[in-house]
Amino acid sequence: MDSIIIHHPLSTTFAPPKPPPLSTHKPPNLITCQSLKNTTNNNNQNGSIFNHISPSNDNSQPFNTINAEITPETVDFFTSDAEGDPDCPSEGFSSIEDALQALRNGKFVIVVDDENGDIEGNFVFAGCFAAPESIGFVMRHGSGIVSVGMTSDDLQRQNLPLMSPESEHNSCAPSFTVTVDADDTSTGVSASDRAKTILALASSSSGPKSFRRPGHVFPLKYRNGGVLRRAGHTEASVDLVKLAGLDPVSVLSTIVNPEDGSIAGLDHLRKLALDHKIPLVLITDLIRYRRKRERLVEKTAISRLPTTWGLFEAHCYRSKLDGTEHIAVVKGDIGNGRDVLVRVHSECLTGDVFGSARCDCGNQLALAMQIIEETGRGALIYLRGHEGRGIGLGHKLQAYNLQDLGHDTVEANLELGFAPDAREYGIGAQMLRDIGVQTMRLMTNNPAKFTGLKGYGLAIVERVPVMTPITDENRRYLETKRTKMGHIYGSDLPNFGKKKLKDTLNIDL
Repeated sequence: MDSIIIHHPLSTTFAPPKPPPLSTHKPPNLITCQSLKNTTNNNNQNGSIFNHISPSNDNSQPFNTINAEITPETVDFFTSDAEGDPDCPSEGFSSIEDALQALRNGKFVIVVDDENGDIEGNFVFAGCFAAPESIGFVMRHGSGIVSVGMTSDDLQRQNLPLMSPESEHNSCAPSFTVTVDADDTSTGVSASDRAKTILALASSSSGPKSFRRPGHVFPLKYRNGGVLRRAGHTEASVDLVKLAGLDPVSVLSTIVNPEDGSIAGLDHLRKLALDHKIPLVLITDLIRYRRKRERLVEKTAISRLPTTWGLFEAHCYRSKLDGTEHIAVVKGDIGNGRDVLVRVHSECLTGDVFGSARCDCGNQLALAMQIIEETGRGALIYLRGHEGRGIGLGHKLQAYNLQDLGHDTVEANLELGFAPDAREYGIGAQMLRDIGVQTMRLMTNNPAKFTGLKGYGLAIVERVPVMTPITDENRRYLETKRTKMGHIYGSDLPNFGKKKLKDTLNIDL
């Protein structure tokens, strides 16, 4: 599946098939707990965030500064002693180097998005080597749809706009442009015609007049940053071709079972790879390979940050993709990076700053900060540019107007031409690894928050619910997130109550 959102097994995931409606209620008071771990001693006496919040009167902390150094470009972002050799493939898969050598020789590789759960495998090879024989092989074993991964510069030069502009903002879906046939083809559907079209797409001399529209070849827009930004097949295919030293134009096609046309499982992919001597590689291995050699964020400053909840350290990161600055707010010593309490929070100006009652964002942010302070060790990653689940502030306000007319939050985004959720988490994953996190207790109500975590040396060992008040203003919003986006709330948890919450979070209530 060409998607950025990975479905990672979580230890506390409950998903009833038809949940009852949410009721307006206040959840158990999570933030008056003394600690999240029995071994943690913390004397913070702050009260509930839903009551009056007073700044701490504890003046015992000395005022000092933290050395804030720009992250050197030469620092190896990969932590080899924690994750092993990134050039060594996952068990049962080929190395990235083997795949690159095959691509340089004009051969195929098979790229798999994950080795667990629902998987998808794609044939991948370099567009400059397209030939009737290779396209015929892909058509026999694939879905029949032959796609071409391309950079935005090449697409713009050939005047190939997106087929559905809203897919530009949908991190869960590939970004197809209008389909094409080369102008010197006949019907365009044969293997030889498709090979001609792909070679034309890969040619630097081609322009808008080189193609007929629509056609039988499906160009796909590659997102800058590749798999370090979005763990999808399009990004993986172009990354591999680029790493092989070839022009960044890839050919990819989904592999299906010959009997019923369903998406091929891992057993079938392994047999196909073995029978035809094709390297079989994981996208997560490609992420590890690239991350050893490059990074998309740079740390620009570290500062002492006294807050309402306590004293934290603020780490500022700048994205090399677009210059956006993000922040990691860290409490305590991350140490060995194991079982760190983590909240990855998407920017919400209306909720976080103005206290909007239309969402639960501000309450979740405050609750997460309070819980991290009380446990004495953890991190909150604040990702900017995620306003309105990635659609931007102005569009979010337009979505509010549509919601007032009867749309739910998903319908409003779709009406405006956006995906229900257009956020990407590759930057957040790199920030977590840079501050030393390896395994995390993720504070979220979304059982499937990240994709490609394994490639960053990250794993979720527990999902910690973030229960905030359900009110008349946000009840429908939360109900939609639950029924349409898979989020989980208190009434979804079996036998939910004080004892269940205590057992789930390992806290004293």
